[in-house]
Amino acid sequence: MLEWLTNPWVIIIIVVSVVVGNIAALKQTANMDLTGRGKTERDLDKLNHLDKQNKEKDQKEESSDNKDA
Repeated sequence: MLEWLTNPWVIIIIVVSVVVGNIAALKQTANMDLTGRGKTERDLDKLNHLDKQNKEKDQKEESSDNKDA
C-alpha cells in the first residue's frame, strides 16, 4: 500500500486535484455578490443627507426663535 501512495503518478494526481479544487473555490468566492457594500454606502449617503437637512431645519428654527424673543 505504501508503494502505491508513493508512486509519482498518484502524488501528481493528488497535487493537481488540490490545485484545481483551490482554483474552483477561489472562483466561487470571487463571484460573491458584493452589493451589500454599495447598499451600505447608499444608506450612509441617505443618513448624511437627512442629517444635513435636520441641521438646516434646526438652524432655521433657532433663528426664528431668536427673532421672536
